[in-house]
Amino acid sequence: MPKSTYYQSFHKKPNSYHVANEKLLVRIREIHTDSGGRYGAPKIFAILKQEGYTGSIDRVQRIMKHAGIRSNIVKKYKPASSSTPVEERENVLEQDFTTETINEKWVADITYIHTVQDGWCYLASVQDLHTKKIVGFKFGRRMTVDLVLDALENAVMAQQPAPGLILHTDLGTQYTSEDFRKKLEHYGITPSYSRKGCPYDNACIESFHATLKKEEVYRTRYANFETARIALFRYIEGWYNRKRIHGSIGYLSPDVFEKICRAAA
Repeated sequence: MPKSTYYQSFHKKPNSYHVANEKLLVRIREIHTDSGGRYGAPKIFAILKQEGYTGSIDRVQRIMKHAGIRSNIVKKYKPASSSTPVEERENVLEQDFTTETINEKWVADITYIHTVQDGWCYLASVQDLHTKKIVGFKFGRRMTVDLVLDALENAVMAQQPAPGLILHTDLGTQYTSEDFRKKLEHYGITPSYSRKGCPYDNACIESFHATLKKEEVYRTRYANFETARIALFRYIEGWYNRKRIHGSIGYLSPDVFEKICRAAA
């Protein structure tokens, strides 16, 4: 090798593609960190596109792989539900999750959250199918009728839905109770129930709880009820509703999409 070529190699400047990749990596790290490590390439790519990025997702994936950046969500098993015999009720929703506007169709369910000191605790959630927003929730030590009533009250107070809203739940005793039925009737809400043994009838809220478990619950151990309550509030209100983007609503957060819907109404 000629001496001139050898010494020139020490002064060789990186090409424009390499420089662009380094700049892109910085932004990728920022987005990944801001998501708490939850976002993988698809969502990071979606945010970059919103910011004007015109490259491919393959390029983003290559940069992330080379830098060792990946989503840190964890999948785990959840406790099985009760097999107590239940009475079938009308399924108004019939797996039709399509909507035209906000507060047209809500779905609700309860999920288990484990704590070290207080054992199993329970989260009741209510989701708007149009915006994917968790419009109401309540965390409690016992899986009672009051738990789901409080979650519903929170949703109604926050959203002020017009009569005719459909609320779909499973056939759990809390949701089929007389107290819950009366509360729905009071607000002019039409009840809808999943068929026995068919989780697909309430797939959307099941999906939210699965996401909650993967992105938050299974990544930590809650010392007690209060620790878990604060963490869940921060996840739902601080992250999921306000910041977490969803492909089904144009890679916007539920809060942003709801504001757009209200402005267009």
